[in-house]
Amino acid sequence: MPQSAPEGYRPLAEDTVGAYLNGLAAAREALGGAPEDWTVREVGDGNLNLVFIAEGPEGGIIVKQALPYVRLVGESWPLPLSRAHYEHLALAEHNRHAPGLVPAIAHYDEDMALIVMDYLSPHIIMRQGMIKAVEYPRFADHVTTFMARTLFFTSDLALTAAVKKERIAAFAGNHALCKITEDLIFTDPYRVAEMNRWTSPQLDDIAVAFREDSDLKVAVSRLKLKFLTETQAMLHGDLHTGSIMVTAEETRVIDPEFAFYGPMGFDVGAVLANLLINYFSQDGHETPESPRDAYRDWVLETTEAVWRGFSEKFLDLWRMHATGDAYPADLFAGADGERRLEVERRAYMDRLFQDAIGFAAAKMIRRILGLAHNIDLEWIEDPDARAACERRILTLARSMMVHAESYRSIAAVTAMARKTRAG
Repeated sequence: MPQSAPEGYRPLAEDTVGAYLNGLAAAREALGGAPEDWTVREVGDGNLNLVFIAEGPEGGIIVKQALPYVRLVGESWPLPLSRAHYEHLALAEHNRHAPGLVPAIAHYDEDMALIVMDYLSPHIIMRQGMIKAVEYPRFADHVTTFMARTLFFTSDLALTAAVKKERIAAFAGNHALCKITEDLIFTDPYRVAEMNRWTSPQLDDIAVAFREDSDLKVAVSRLKLKFLTETQAMLHGDLHTGSIMVTAEETRVIDPEFAFYGPMGFDVGAVLANLLINYFSQDGHETPESPRDAYRDWVLETTEAVWRGFSEKFLDLWRMHATGDAYPADLFAGADGERRLEVERRAYMDRLFQDAIGFAAAKMIRRILGLAHNIDLEWIEDPDARAACERRILTLARSMMVHAESYRSIAAVTAMARKTRAG
């Protein structure tokens, strides 16, 4: 066991979770019955953690436990257990600002790096539903509410400078998870890195071209600098369709272990990126019996609705809850001051949109040329079909990153997505 594990830490397994939960009153109440009536199964399909579902006569709960290494790679890549601490902090903040859109916490064990929370059923991982062309009519409204509220209320627009600095300090220790982002998203896809992978040999040429593209490397380095230095708000840090559970009527955002204070556009861009990836991936999943034209339209309509909904809700929060030290209200008293402030609010959102477009592009590229890939693409069995989808994504992503200033609206992004797919 790596030295980062405290003395009381032990990884749980399917046959030991029940005994652990039996010691928690909240778990016994949620599950009902006796331990012999409970079933436990390990369902973690992510890159980092153990995740168990425990079910009993009265209901179910989730047990999520950090491992002292990156699960995707193994013990050769140690990782601090403290990420569970930051996930717990972030979940508590999310529950304050966006109740009903995240799982409720039933128990947190610091020594075991373990969180017990709501079992979401019949919710599924959104990415899996989208691969099957399932539409989620409430998703855009829900995710934009989540982003607008969690980002606004943890920003200088809502917080005093002193409180904001305390919040930044509270998450500053999550640098190991930030380091993963800094390397895997902003650096490794643009250089020779041992853990990079892509559909080969089909994409060998574009992988080389991206590593030799100085304009692209300057653009991504500017984004990395923003990620390193800007502390606009508390971010989820890994907000993609694999971290969102849905039904037709409900949406829950999960897994904020990458939470830290950074540029707001990173979270917004992550959602946009994953929708765009899915749009292109549908070419690899459709069949004559299951055409996807209508679904592709829905995905791009949802992409537009995500930016527009987020922007409108964020601006409304700013107009109604401007309690922070940024843009103090008494500087803009009177009708003329309010008019000028509204112009500035719109300019602020324009800058945020440019950030989001760039970060979306970085997310799209890393999912094809980096270590961790999306099942939207990985589940396309024919490598030639998969590579064709991926090449279109990379073409759009490069344009979005290097020429971000030419995308002045989300409609311009979706229009280029359609054009790129059409060839």
